[in-house]
Amino acid sequence: METKWLEDFVSLAETRSFSRSAQLRHVTQPAFSRRIQALEAWAGADLVDRSSYPTRLTPAGKTMYDQALEILQALQSTRSMLRAHASSDASMVGFAVPHTLAFTFFPRWVAQVQASFGPFKSRLIALNVHDAVMRLVEGGCDLLIVYHHSSQPLELDASRYEMVNLGQELLAPYCKPDNLGQPLFPLPGSSERPLPFLAYGPGAYLGRLTELILKEAGVPVHLERAYETDMAEGLKAMALEGLGVAFLPFSAVRDDLQSGHLVSAALADGPQFSLPMNLLAYREKPNPNNKESRAVHALWHFLQEQAAGLPLAG
Repeated sequence: METKWLEDFVSLAETRSFSRSAQLRHVTQPAFSRRIQALEAWAGADLVDRSSYPTRLTPAGKTMYDQALEILQALQSTRSMLRAHASSDASMVGFAVPHTLAFTFFPRWVAQVQASFGPFKSRLIALNVHDAVMRLVEGGCDLLIVYHHSSQPLELDASRYEMVNLGQELLAPYCKPDNLGQPLFPLPGSSERPLPFLAYGPGAYLGRLTELILKEAGVPVHLERAYETDMAEGLKAMALEGLGVAFLPFSAVRDDLQSGHLVSAALADGPQFSLPMNLLAYREKPNPNNKESRAVHALWHFLQEQAAGLPLAG
C-alpha cells in the first residue's frame, strides 16, 4: 500500500469527483481511478459507491477516510520531526525543479540572483514536472520552479500557494548546421522528405507545448519521429550529432548557438515555430503550521520585488 493512495482517497472523499481530484493530484483520470481501485484491492472492500453522482463513500469508505486522515497526519508529524533532526542548516533553500531547468536555467539564474541578493545556500531536487509539483505539495521543498504556458496550467490551489514570475524564454526548433551555416533540417520540410524529429516522450510538458507550436504553425509541418526522450538535454545531444530537429528552450542552447554548433531550424523569412514560456516560482503560503526559514522568506520577497523588472530569462 502506498501513501499516495491514501492521499488520493482523501481528496476523492472531499471533492466527491474523480475528475476534479485527478486534476488536484496532477494525474490523468484513468491513472487516478486505478490508484483508488488499488487501495480498494488492498483494503478488500469497496470504498466508493460508483452508482451515485456526486461520488459518495460506502460505509467501509467512511471508516477508511477517518483512518486515512489519522495515518497521514501521523506521517506528516513524523516527517516534520525527522526533518527537524536532519536539517542542521536552516539557511538552506530547497528547490524542486524539472530536469530540463535543472541543467539549463537554474545554475545561471542562481548566479544572477546571488549577484544582486547576495549568497545563499541551495539544495536542488531535479525531478519530472509531475514529481516536482508533488514535492511542493507534500512539503518536500521550499520553492518550486517550472515552465508555464496558459494552454498547460498547473492546478495549484491559489489559496494555499503563491507565485512569482521569474521571466520568459522561447521554446523553438534547432538543429545542426551544414558547411555553410544553414540548418541541415529546415522547417517545415516536405511530404516527400519529412524531417527527422527528435521528440519528447508522451505526456512530457515541453512535448505538449511542442505539439501546440506545430498545431498553430499555420503551414503543414512534415516531421517523422526518429527519437524520443523526456529530457531536453537528451534531445539536444542528438541534435548536436546531426540526427534531427528538436524543440528546445533557449537556455538549453544558448552556448551552442554562440559557438555555431546549433542553429535555428526555422528559416529567417518563414514561420518561426516558437512559443514564449513563463518561468514561475511557487511556494506554500506561510501559516502557523508552515514556518519558513528566514532565508526562504528573504529570498521570496526579493524575487517579488524583482519580478517586474527582471529581463527575459536567458
